[in-house]
Amino acid sequence: MIIQKGVLDSFAALVEEETGNLSDGGLKTGVDLGTANIVLAVVNGDNEPVAGATFPSSVVKDGIVVDYMGAIRIVRNLKAKVEAVIGRELTEASCAIPPGVESGSVKAISNVVEGAGFDVVNIVDEPTAAASVLGITDGAVVDVGGGTTGISILKDGKVIYTADEPTGGTHMTLVIAGYYGVSIEEAEAMKKDPAREADIFPIVKPVIQKMASIVKRFLTGYEVPAVYVVGGACSFREFTDVFEKELGIQTIKSNQPLLVTPLGIAMNSVRNEENIQKYRGRM
Repeated sequence: MIIQKGVLDSFAALVEEETGNLSDGGLKTGVDLGTANIVLAVVNGDNEPVAGATFPSSVVKDGIVVDYMGAIRIVRNLKAKVEAVIGRELTEASCAIPPGVESGSVKAISNVVEGAGFDVVNIVDEPTAAASVLGITDGAVVDVGGGTTGISILKDGKVIYTADEPTGGTHMTLVIAGYYGVSIEEAEAMKKDPAREADIFPIVKPVIQKMASIVKRFLTGYEVPAVYVVGGACSFREFTDVFEKELGIQTIKSNQPLLVTPLGIAMNSVRNEENIQKYRGRM
């Protein structure tokens, strides 16, 4: 099942066209340091998209910054690009983390955002950020990223459980590369080519089944009315069918799944010192 969120299509159009929805009021900025892409999103006080930019990158692996200076350079460039579009300086931002990363990695992610010229005002976990966009109060949000699959279970609008597993889109790419005997770069391009989906999906289906079995284990003992999947790795048309068969629970995907989490990070860009201390001090 696919749900359509107009706010996501609006944000996608702004990113693709490199334009801005100019706003005179306060702005909120989110930075998503993903394994495959870094995304900067800006919304206004009503959480309407204002501008955004994305850049393909490999500076983060499984929630860990592996190229610190490279990550700062990319975020700084995205910041300058968006500022030029909207004609305003961006000074504050939030960032997000996969649920299972250690304290040192959290500090590195927030330090990258600060190093790019932002004051970090909030740190949230990625599935919770996604839930903000989808308007979920009860259910499970599964964020299938490049390196990890994160899950948050919500009840009455509050997160009651989070977990993370190092299996994601990168693992699909590795399987494709091995099957066809091609480079990682070629396999990644094949994975993202809609024209090749009929050939590629059967090859990566076992990886998706593994993701679903991991999520099923995390859900044990919880009453979950539906599972919502986000992240670029869930873009395959039959992705939700595999999850539903494994879980026995309705599985829902939104439009623009790659942009759900970054937009949610921006929506949560409100100063929260408690969150910052909680995540930066977590061991």
